[in-house]
Amino acid sequence: MNKELYNIASWSIKTAKSSGADECRVRIDNQRLVETSYRNQKPENIKEASTRGLGVEVYANGRYSVQTTSDLRKTAVKDFISNAVSTTKLLAKDPYRNLPDPKYYQGREDKDLELVDPEHKNFGPKDRHEMVKEIEQACLEKGGDKAISVTAEQQDSYAEEVLLSSNGFQGHREATVYVAVASMTAKGDGARRPSDYSFVVCTHRKEMPEPEHIGREAAKRTLNLLGAKKIKTETLPIILENRQVSRFLGGFLAAMYGSSIQQKRSFLSNKKGKRVGSSHFTLKDDPFIKGGLGSRLYDGDGFAAKKRTMTDGGMLKDFYIGWYYSQKLGWEPTTGGPSNLVIPSGKRSVKEIMKDLGRGIFITGFIGGNSNSTTGDASIGIIGQLFENGEPVQAVSEMNIAGNHLKFWQRLVETANDPWIYSSYRTPSLVFEDMVVSGL
Repeated sequence: MNKELYNIASWSIKTAKSSGADECRVRIDNQRLVETSYRNQKPENIKEASTRGLGVEVYANGRYSVQTTSDLRKTAVKDFISNAVSTTKLLAKDPYRNLPDPKYYQGREDKDLELVDPEHKNFGPKDRHEMVKEIEQACLEKGGDKAISVTAEQQDSYAEEVLLSSNGFQGHREATVYVAVASMTAKGDGARRPSDYSFVVCTHRKEMPEPEHIGREAAKRTLNLLGAKKIKTETLPIILENRQVSRFLGGFLAAMYGSSIQQKRSFLSNKKGKRVGSSHFTLKDDPFIKGGLGSRLYDGDGFAAKKRTMTDGGMLKDFYIGWYYSQKLGWEPTTGGPSNLVIPSGKRSVKEIMKDLGRGIFITGFIGGNSNSTTGDASIGIIGQLFENGEPVQAVSEMNIAGNHLKFWQRLVETANDPWIYSSYRTPSLVFEDMVVSGL
């Protein structure tokens, strides 16, 4: 653990207690972020920022607040905490606000999740500029005379956190993150200007594909949208691209949180142990994936991380219940939110699946839309490719899928063999049957 940050956090807890807090939790974050982007083959944005911040959660006289400061000088922190405690005592009481029972801190795994790239310190300005220029050039070459504009960007960061609580919790974590993005706008029919992008996010640079691949993929995705149009409303099988699953799944997950359940905004609140999807709908929460973007040894409450099965063969098994909402619901807490979400992959590629489906739509993006966590109703605009006999035949856009999540997930019939690894949602492409796709 970073001794300097630990000492500041430990001293801050003592200061809060001596200022009148009954309990407190202190989080100190230290981060360095570098961004480099190019547009029209020239640098557009170059930024480097280092930030440090201290957040204190104060529990005093049955009241609670969380306040932050970026001034970590002892004299400034002392005044800040004293003021935080004083203002907390002016708030309304909340009998459910208190630190967790320390028993939930127990059982934390002692393992290296490999979230820090040891080579990050050797990744310098020259490497960043070369990466971005290669991404942009590959996109321009693939886009050819159809490319109107291309933007390429990279970010890399190192972040460290120290978390201490007055009832004995001590936590420390650090991670590096690399991001690379390419986006392209193309000349379409008439005034149409289709655009799309490619991106990767990972904790180790060696996990990134070659920069040229990122650029070419952005151009390919954009060119695939040329000539996109609506087709007639039809009931079809759809394949939801792996990287788009998180958006669709998010509408389902919104009903799994303790806040939604307690506030009567969850269509899943009475579904535990019941079927909410097909036998192909298994969702696992795995905090221990090495290098995973959601990997962790403890959550925001300090609970020891555990593997969980959220749905199993379509049966709802668990919810995300943090300490606060467990108190309000009178339920046993689990964890406040997801780590790495995994839907097990199947055996076949998207191309193989397309051949068997005959006619359907491969969804590669969403446009707008909404999902109601109270009812499960959802409506989302889509873009993608109509395919026949396993081959794309027409780009489609300005179409819509609508219905209810309890019905959507019953129609899941297969998972592909292509898990998306550049996200905390490690999901493959998903195949749904008999989906109404609204168009003309």
